Amino acid sequence: METVGVTEDRQELVPRAVGDFIAGTMGGWAQVVVGHPFDTIKVRMQTQPNPPIYSGGMDCLRATLKGEGAAGLYKGVTSPLAGIGFCNAVVFAANGFFLRLLQSNSSQPLTLGQKAMAGGLAGGVMSFLNCPVELLKVKLQTQHALAGVAGFKPYTGVFNCGVRTFQERGITGLYRGLGITILRDIPSFYAYFGLYEGMKSVFVYRRVGEFDGSKSNGVEQFLAGGLAGISAWLGAYPQDVIKSRVQMDYTYKSAREAARALAQEAKGGNWRVFFRG
Repeated sequence: METVGVTEDRQELVPRAVGDFIAGTMGGWAQVVVGHPFDTIKVRMQTQPNPPIYSGGMDCLRATLKGEGAAGLYKGVTSPLAGIGFCNAVVFAANGFFLRLLQSNSSQPLTLGQKAMAGGLAGGVMSFLNCPVELLKVKLQTQHALAGVAGFKPYTGVFNCGVRTFQERGITGLYRGLGITILRDIPSFYAYFGLYEGMKSVFVYRRVGEFDGSKSNGVEQFLAGGLAGISAWLGAYPQDVIKSRVQMDYTYKSAREAARALAQEAKGGNWRVFFRG
């Protein structure tokens, strides 16, 4: 009897791009839920006046819990929850586009520097989504400091904050701090993607003697991502402090003015103001 081989064409139930978007969104939500309380403390430390009202992160945490309860740590969380999926989708789509662009005229594998460059350019693209999302978040995280200001009406939520900001200042109000956001995100994502790809290759080399990051396992990817995340913040944190201040405090006419004010605070060796929080 002749045996007939049957080949079944397997069709994806969910298109890959849709699956990636869903996975990125779910992962982003988990990141926001776990990380937002730390982000709130960070932003409040960054935007506090001079002389500072908090002696450190733990003091800020205690004051927040005492004055607002645990809910205070999640002020502004709706904005990143709503935007994280689109932000992740955009940055990875842009990274893929720039990788293909850099590869288009060469048959050689991309260098680590080219991969890092693609990541940096992708970060610049994502800034245009990141800026309004973070602006609304920062406004909600820091409005407690304006409670005693005459005429200030607290925002009731992210939608109310967005509508009022647009009504009062137009589209440019939602993009306040865009320039410094770009100056933060390009080097940040350059460092992230560069170190992530580099560390994957290093881990694979230590395991099998081959410098090929595509053969990395889950643990190696996890460790590479963690180290890359630390590296990304080290080179971009001063810009993040300036961004938080300029988005929260309208007495600054520009990011440059906020940077000059920080430099003035740093005189006498107090350089830690650029890394506060």
